[in-house]
Amino acid sequence: MAILCQSHSSENTASTTFTTRKDGYRERVNALLERQIRTACDPGETLGLAVEYAVLTGGKRLRPLLSYATAEVAQVSLQVADVIGAAVELIHAYSLVHDDLPAMDDDDLRRGRPTVHIKFDEATAILAGDSLNTMAFELLANPLDVDIDPAVRCKLIHRLAVAAGARGMAGGQGLDMAYSGQPVDQSTLEAMFNRKTGKLIAASIMMTADCGSSLSAAQYAALERYANLAGLCFQVHDDILDVTQSAEVLGKSPGSDIRNDRSAYPARFGLTKARERAVELLDDAQRCLADIGPQAEGLIWLTNYIGTRNH
Repeated sequence: MAILCQSHSSENTASTTFTTRKDGYRERVNALLERQIRTACDPGETLGLAVEYAVLTGGKRLRPLLSYATAEVAQVSLQVADVIGAAVELIHAYSLVHDDLPAMDDDDLRRGRPTVHIKFDEATAILAGDSLNTMAFELLANPLDVDIDPAVRCKLIHRLAVAAGARGMAGGQGLDMAYSGQPVDQSTLEAMFNRKTGKLIAASIMMTADCGSSLSAAQYAALERYANLAGLCFQVHDDILDVTQSAEVLGKSPGSDIRNDRSAYPARFGLTKARERAVELLDDAQRCLADIGPQAEGLIWLTNYIGTRNH
């Protein structure tokens, strides 16, 4: 665990460098998200207002930041990273809108604000999620003012569809509900986490890597291992926050996993085991980045953030 402990003890040069860039990256993806929403939605309609509310009222933008950090590794243009980051964020936003619905997690608070179905109504929230889902693929199919080879665009669309669909996020959410109240072992739980959360996080990294030409085969393989570890760690840490943080810090109601008897890591294996597993995953992820080289500085910063964030 030496790498992890060293990077947590003080902000190293790499972290400081990425800190100076991350806000600019957020501004870039927010600008494209706003543009894409206003291109795809008719102004003034309730559905468009709900879509804007779901996307443009906050969010960590972790997935786009992972795309930008990967672009630094794979020498991908910022314009391409904009498109990939925005497309993945649109899928993420759709998943949150649907997760919060009464039929799913039944939450009334998200990012410190009423959830979409509370702010508007359930039907509008469902349609907003549907719209965000399709908008992601509209953006990848026809990125505005960005030249991406058609064959590459098809590859990106396919990778995102798999990550978001029945073999990925949607399927993982289905398993999460099916496992409610059921005993599951560690490998089963982590396989579900990988689909529910991990595949979309990994997609933001690997879609960007697929657009680069500077990675060796060994570096690409290390990045793929890292992507899977980072996604799994994010979900384990998320489960920890759900039972250790307040609504004020989280920006949403804590304890939803307990209320819904979901198969969360602390509930199934205890908080101590969950924390140990999160550290183990972070350490393994950092080792993968060491194999990629110093250009992975942004990914190093984001890995530390995934494991130390409080919301």
